[in-house]
Amino acid sequence: MKLSLMRFALLLVGIVAAYGAHAFPVTVDNCGTSLRIAAPPQRAVIHDLNMTEMAFALSVQTQIVGVTGITGWYKTDETFKTTLGSIPELAAKYPSLENLLAVRPDLFFAGWYYGMKPGGDVTPSTLSRHGIPTLILTESCVHTGPRPRATMDLLYNDMLRLGTVFGQRPRAERLVAQWRERLRALTPVPANAAQAPPVRVFVYDSGEDKPFTAGAAAMPTALIEAAGGRNIMDDMATSWANSSWEVVAARNPQFLILLDYQDQGPSRLMATLQAHPAMRHTDAVKQQRFIALRYAELTPGPANIEAIEKLAHALRTTTR
Repeated sequence: MKLSLMRFALLLVGIVAAYGAHAFPVTVDNCGTSLRIAAPPQRAVIHDLNMTEMAFALSVQTQIVGVTGITGWYKTDETFKTTLGSIPELAAKYPSLENLLAVRPDLFFAGWYYGMKPGGDVTPSTLSRHGIPTLILTESCVHTGPRPRATMDLLYNDMLRLGTVFGQRPRAERLVAQWRERLRALTPVPANAAQAPPVRVFVYDSGEDKPFTAGAAAMPTALIEAAGGRNIMDDMATSWANSSWEVVAARNPQFLILLDYQDQGPSRLMATLQAHPAMRHTDAVKQQRFIALRYAELTPGPANIEAIEKLAHALRTTTR
């Protein structure tokens, strides 16, 4: 009897250590509604590169049975592959309902246009019919209703939500504290530029007839502001959307962020800008002032912090 009690006590200690003494069930905000999670997921599916890296930052690989939406679009390095280990990719791009049901998940972490589309086959509503809860990336909530301007809280709060759901809230809190400290340590803008307006930055994702770019509710707006610049498209009350070359050129960006996709490097994007009759006359294109950032660096995820550090250094150079 005593031996059984000791084993039970050790089991409780192990549970507390593993889940940070966080009591379940837990409830987190989910695009303005409440999501209740009865217990830490053991068979989660994570969509997209940035959200997978968020989960990896919490070291919950043993609780993940699959990822989706990575190799169909993005570059991955050896570090990511090693961290992924034997976790399978269930779909190279958007998953089907069948892809998900086949692995019997107990959580799907995704977002609108990050693995799900309104009215599509895979949504929180369709998954709930099969008993699968969906944690929605906050940046994507703008597609279901108005959202405020993007700030770094998009990253911080989603990491805390994810940590809460996985029973890793203390670990998530430590990560967020470390990230905040790194941003506080950024070198300030040179004194002689203190009164100058922020550097005008344009985010060029893709598109030739129309540029696909980041608006007010997209993560790059927060990153650019944290680095000391201003997104020239921050009056677009959405996240990612098409604009027009005429509008972009009229705002004369001083600096460019070019997305470094798997099949479309920054050199191709710059060539498009240099060939455009209006864009080639903008300050950023004439002076070839740009930085190439990966998808995971510009969508909510741990890579945001290093991206801000790199961008801040580049913008300081631009103001000299």
